[in-house]
Amino acid sequence: MSAQADPSARTVQVIVTVPPHADFLDELARHPRVGGLRLNTVMPLRGRPRDALLRLGALGKPLWIDLKSRQLRVAEAAVPPFTAVRLSQRVRLRTPTRAYFKGGRESARVLAVDGDRLILEDGPRCVLGPGESVNIPDGDLAVEGLLTERDEAFVHAAVELGLHRYMLSFVESPADVAAVRRLDPLAEVVQKIESRKGLDHVLRRGAADGELMAARGDLFLELRRPHHLLSALRTIREADPRAIVASRLFDSLAWQTEPEAQDLTDAAFLLALGYRRFLLGDEVCLRRDTVFAALACLDRVIREVLPNPTLEAV
Repeated sequence: MSAQADPSARTVQVIVTVPPHADFLDELARHPRVGGLRLNTVMPLRGRPRDALLRLGALGKPLWIDLKSRQLRVAEAAVPPFTAVRLSQRVRLRTPTRAYFKGGRESARVLAVDGDRLILEDGPRCVLGPGESVNIPDGDLAVEGLLTERDEAFVHAAVELGLHRYMLSFVESPADVAAVRRLDPLAEVVQKIESRKGLDHVLRRGAADGELMAARGDLFLELRRPHHLLSALRTIREADPRAIVASRLFDSLAWQTEPEAQDLTDAAFLLALGYRRFLLGDEVCLRRDTVFAALACLDRVIREVLPNPTLEAV
């Protein structure tokens, strides 16, 4: 059945990342294209997790709590020159290998691992701040533990408030999802696929453990070749027709008032692949003018690509 004949193929849903203390969230939640909200739990909070969840949960849209799990992040600021980076978790990996920072724009050769510290041959030529992501595409990487202490604090607060929707980073096995459901038996988990092991998990299990998300930012860096992202997007969409696609959507609008041409064609390509659920990420959602501009651009692309698109809550 074609998209023109199938009403479900015209239904497009948008989840927006919410800066927890922004003053435009009520307006954003009322936007007709917004079907859900995402809280990135790495964002600093004023007060306890419970306070933020209580406030965001009252906005009237489904709230997804994004847990970091095995996603590696910088734990302490590092100012050049430096030859070590402390991570958010302890890791085991084969050395030497390469670690990537700043969304892949900087890298360094890892000579050894000391618990939660990477010992580098030469550090990146930039300041690394706490919370910044670190990618180590080596297939032998093992991250010790599943949920972080901060993840668990958010799950406990969510259960107390009757909130049960989560996004889980770097899912690579059913055990990752089970760790959340041990704390919250009612958990609805979106599995963020961000690595080669995650793709193998999709091929084995599909969406049996929860809905899928093509989290393109980290996934792009973790694949062996850049063009492998295209087949990965198809694999995830075929495994879960309701899969969410995320990362690098209209990011240019975080820095300028007009989108780049590739932003528009990127969104159109994702629609052509069959994706109907989009997540707008951190940078473009930090300010009112940029997130509303991204929603407007995405709406124009949707109306250009799909005949008579409809709206639906996530």
